[in-house]
Amino acid sequence: MDYGKFKFDEAQRAKESRRKSQGTGIKEMKYRPKIGPGDFDTKTRMVQRFLEEGHKVKITIMFRGREVFHPELGKRILDRVAETIGEGAKIEADARLDGRNMTMVLAPDKRVRQRTKDADAAASTNGSTPPESTAEAAAATAEGA
Repeated sequence: MDYGKFKFDEAQRAKESRRKSQGTGIKEMKYRPKIGPGDFDTKTRMVQRFLEEGHKVKITIMFRGREVFHPELGKRILDRVAETIGEGAKIEADARLDGRNMTMVLAPDKRVRQRTKDADAAASTNGSTPPESTAEAAAATAEGA
């Protein structure tokens, strides 16, 4: 056997295994105690997207000046983020104050992701149409009558 061919095949196998593996990193989203509703919604949607991609998310509340004397405001925001995301994530590290920052780590809930994948696969094999298109078809039929 040719040593060059062996090295080539070995490199190809290593490349293939790296391609199939999914690297899960840790993403961070920073909030402030006086965050507005629009910014809160936008940042929380990004957190949701990171979790759906399989990343862990570290949520940081940054306190400025005298805000640090009111950690309950930061805790309230962290609880609201966890509540908004719901079943899609589990709290890996609960909220704790580190100097001027309060942090919490969320991890994707693999059981929920598996359930949604199974439901999508079942819907595609049954040949059923998504609920949106069914509702549109019913509305079109009602307009024609």
